[in-house]
Parts: sequence; structure tokens; C-alpha cells
Amino acid sequence: MSKTITLADGNGGEENNNLISEVFYKAFANDILEKSEDAAIIEDGRLAFSTDSFTVSPLFFAGADIGKLAVCGTCNDLAMMGAKPKYLTCSVIIEEGFEREKLERIVKSMAKELKVNGAIVVSGDTKVMPKGTIDQIIINTTGIGHITQEGISSNNISMDDVILLNRDIGTHGATIFSAREGIELESNLQSDCASLYPIVKALIHSGIKITALRDATRGGVAAVLNEWSKQSNVCIEIQEKLIPVSDEVNGICEILGFEATALANEGTFVLAINKEYETKALKILKTFNTNATTIGSVTSTHLQKVILNSAWGTQRFLETPNGELLPRIC
Repeated sequence: MSKTITLADGNGGEENNNLISEVFYKAFANDILEKSEDAAIIEDGRLAFSTDSFTVSPLFFAGADIGKLAVCGTCNDLAMMGAKPKYLTCSVIIEEGFEREKLERIVKSMAKELKVNGAIVVSGDTKVMPKGTIDQIIINTTGIGHITQEGISSNNISMDDVILLNRDIGTHGATIFSAREGIELESNLQSDCASLYPIVKALIHSGIKITALRDATRGGVAAVLNEWSKQSNVCIEIQEKLIPVSDEVNGICEILGFEATALANEGTFVLAINKEYETKALKILKTFNTNATTIGSVTSTHLQKVILNSAWGTQRFLETPNGELLPRIC
């Protein structure tokens, strides 16, 4: 581990995982934390609890802004544990000179997304920092949700499960990079930022028993699948041709050398369920997005590894992303 913190340490990939395990998990070790879920399950399995901080650049982008992102990010972490978001806190650190009109736009965006989740902000904190000490605004949201389906865990994936995606991948990372670098595209590319509880609610209410859920934020789908393979001690085999990627995202990846599977998402999740629920789950997912699909299965071929099967019949390991990737995307 390096002696100083680098941008790569916050990318959601290998370096980020090492920092968390070697510093924070080491200091704060306990049974709840070590489960490494999207949200902690507390109070005898009745509640989910999660926190997240947001420092995206630019603050406003196609499809969302930092306000919507802050609510979706925390509410989605709760939803990934089968919890209905209920109560949030909101802490805001603002740079001196920040425009009040922008702050009001951001807060209104948060209020709108809270209604989508049926959640409310019940506490908060505000700090103003001298000009130049931070970049415009940083938002932290912490949330509590009520568990509506117990037992969802990335530690319980088995060879009885298949792996699904709820939509096409990489649009958030591609949108942020395009906006940041001034790349003008004649397309409808925009962030996938969205609240995921309505989809999770539909799956649960249909009687589907969910094994695991995780939203593919920093580090993308590649990070999620590698985390799962290690946590559940399984091999996950993915069919590359089945991974839905838009032409716009593919184009940006080809131009700039990115892997779509490593790009961040804010409204895309990976789902592991028993094979018996696959058809039913896909039918529900497609009512929200027609790109929903099954992308792979769970095997014992190479434990704690993710195998990517190409359209040409070749195989390679899909590794956890490393390096800086795209900083400040959420």
C-alpha cells in the first residue's frame, strides 16, 4: 500500500478495496461491517443502514445533478438489501461564494427524488468552507430503511443462481466524462441515475426470492461481480455478447480506451436469483427497461474469479478495475 492516498484509492476498484480492508476494516472490525454489503443490516434484521458522500463534477449533467445523485445513491444502497428507504440525514459542505440559486436547484432535486422513494430527511448539518478549500459543494446522505425481504446477501450466491442486469451499462460514467471534457455527441446519452426501490419492490411483491442485489456504481459491473465471486467463494461466468451496452457508450469506450464493464452506473444493478425465478424476474425487469437481460451463471470453474466468455469462443478473466478510472463521478 502506498504511503499517500491517490485518486485510484477512491475508484471503487482494487485500490479502493485494499484501502478499505487494510485501514478501515482493520480499525473498525466487527461482524456487521465485515459482511461488506451495500447497507448494514441492524436491529435483528429489521433495518438497513447506509451512508454515502457525493462530490461529482460537473454538478449538473444530462439526466441528473448532485442532488438527485445524493438521494438515489443512499436510497439505492438500502434497496439493494431489500429495504424500503424511510429516513435520511443530509449534511452539506458548501464553498464560500457558491450561488444560492444553484443550491436551491440541488435541494429541490433532492426533495423530488425523496418522494419517489417515499422517504423524508429528518436531520442534517451545514458547513461553509473558505473559498478554495473545497470544490463548490459536497453532500453526505445517511439512510435507514425497513427490510421488506430478509436474507438478501452477496455472501449467499450459489451455483443455483443466474446473474441478471436491469438495463444497459456505463451511461453515468460516459455522461460525466463527456460533460467534463466538453465532448459534444449527437445522441440522447444521459446518466442512468434513478431510484431503484420501485423495481426491487416489484420483484419482491411478485414472490421472487432474491439471493443478492448490488448497484454497479464506482468500478461498474466488473467490480460487483468480482466482489461477489470472492464473498461467496464461487466462479461467475459472463457472456460478453449478452451485456447490454448502448452505441453511445461503446463509442466513448472505443475512443478513450475504457471498458464499459468498469464504467460507473447510478441506476443499474446486478441481480443474483435462483434459476427457477429467471423468467418471472426478466418479465418484471423489462417493464422498467427493455434492455434487462440475463448475462451469466454461477459455476465452480475458477473459484473467486469472474470469467468473460467472448462472442468468438475465447475466455478471459474479468478483473477488478484498477487505476484512476474516472475520478469524481459520484
